[in-house]
Amino acid sequence: MSDETMRWAPAVPAVDHPGGALRRWASGWWSVVHLVLHPVALALHVTALVLLVTGTALVPVLGTGFLLLVPARLLVAAGAHLERYRLAAVLDVRVPASGPCPVRGPWWRRLVLDPRPWRRAGHLALVSTFGVLGAGVVLALAGTGLAALAAPAVSAGLGHAGEYSWPFGVPGTLRAPALLVVAGGVLLLALTPPVARAFTAVEVLTARALLGPGRGEREAVLRRRVETLTETRSRTVDSVEAERRRIERDLHDGPQQRLVSLAMQLGMAKRALDRGGPDAARGFLDAASSSASAAISDMRHVARGIHPPVLTDRGLDAAVSALAAASPVPVDVEVHLPPGERPSSTAEAIAYFCVSEALTNTAKHARASRAVVQVWHEAAPGAGLLRLRVSDDGVGGAAPAGGTVADGGSGLRGLGDRLAAVDGWLHLDSPPGGPTVLEAAVPWTVGGAR
Repeated sequence: MSDETMRWAPAVPAVDHPGGALRRWASGWWSVVHLVLHPVALALHVTALVLLVTGTALVPVLGTGFLLLVPARLLVAAGAHLERYRLAAVLDVRVPASGPCPVRGPWWRRLVLDPRPWRRAGHLALVSTFGVLGAGVVLALAGTGLAALAAPAVSAGLGHAGEYSWPFGVPGTLRAPALLVVAGGVLLLALTPPVARAFTAVEVLTARALLGPGRGEREAVLRRRVETLTETRSRTVDSVEAERRRIERDLHDGPQQRLVSLAMQLGMAKRALDRGGPDAARGFLDAASSSASAAISDMRHVARGIHPPVLTDRGLDAAVSALAAASPVPVDVEVHLPPGERPSSTAEAIAYFCVSEALTNTAKHARASRAVVQVWHEAAPGAGLLRLRVSDDGVGGAAPAGGTVADGGSGLRGLGDRLAAVDGWLHLDSPPGGPTVLEAAVPWTVGGAR
C-alpha cells in the first residue's frame, strides 16, 4: 500500500487526568516558540509571494511572467516545506504533502493553473500576517510579564519605590503596591501559553487545509484505496480458498492416512487376540502405537502451518527464534519490541508467516550462507507499525511478488495481498547476485488491540 493514508488527527483523551491542565499549559510554551520563529522566515515568505503575484500578472505581457513564476514556485514550495517542518519539529503536528499536479495539458498550462502553489501561497500569506501578529502579541505578553516581575526591584534600586513607568513608551507613571505589580506580571505570563495555543490552532487548521492534499486529491486517494482494497479482497479470498485446499490436502495425505492405517491395525489386533491371544496381537498393537504417534506428529505439523502455539503462548520473539532454529540456513534474529507490550494477534500472525515464507524461500532458492531477521516497533500515527526485515547473502533474483523468477514469483503474493488488505505493505529487493532484502509493515493493532 502507499503512504497516502492520512491519519493525523490527534487522539482525544476520554478522561482528563490530574495535572493534565498544567501539562497543557506547559506545552503551550512550544506554541510560543513556534510563533516567535515566524519572523525568521518572513523574508523568504514575502519574497515568494511577491514573485508569484508579479509573475502571474506579467504572464499576458509576452509571457515575461514565466521568468518569475519558476523561481516563485520553487520559493513557495521551499516555504511550505519549511512550515511543515516547523509544525512537526516544534508542535509535533504532521501535515502530509500534497499530491501531483491535478492540471492536465502542456507545461505552461500546468505552470500557470496549478492550484497547489496558490494554496501554499495563501498559507504563507497567513503566516506572514496572522502568524507575525501572534508573535507580537505573545512577545508583548511575555515581555510585559517579565518586566512587571522585575519592576519593583528596579524601581527600588532607582529610588522610586512604588512608582512604575508604563510599557511600550506610553507616557505617564503608575503608582501601585509592589505585590499588585508582581501579581499582574504572573497573570500575564500565565496567559501567554493559552493565547499562543489559540494562534497556533488557527495556523494548524489552515496548514492542513492549504498545505495538505486538496479535496480532489483526497477523493483520488480514496478512489485508489477502494480499487486497491477491491482487488486485494478478491485475491485474499482466493488465497484463503487455496490455503483451505492445502490444509485439506495435508490432512488427507498425512493424519487421515495414518488414522486409516491405525484403524486397520487395531482391527487386525482384535482378530488376532480372538484367535491366538495376547502374544498374537502384540505385533499389531505395536504397529498401531507407531501409527498413532505418527498421526499426532502429522497433526502437529499441520497445526503449526495454521497458527503455531508458540506464537500465542510466548509471542513473536520466541516464534521467530523457533523458525530460525529450524532453518537449515544459519539465521541471526534481532527483535526489538516495547517491553511488556505485544501487537494484536492478527499483526503477530501476519508478521510470523512473512518471516516463515521468507526463510523458506531462502532455504530453497537463495543458496545463502547466512540470513538476518529483524523485527521492531516503528512509531507512526496511531499505535504505530510492526516492522520486519529479512535479508540474506544469497544469489538474489527473487521476483517482486515472492518466490523466484523461475517459479513465477508466487511465494509471497498471498501475504502481500493480506498485508495490503489491512493497510500494510510488502517490499522485496533482490537484484541478481544478491543480496535479497524483504521488508514488511503491518499496523500494530490491526484486527483490534490485544
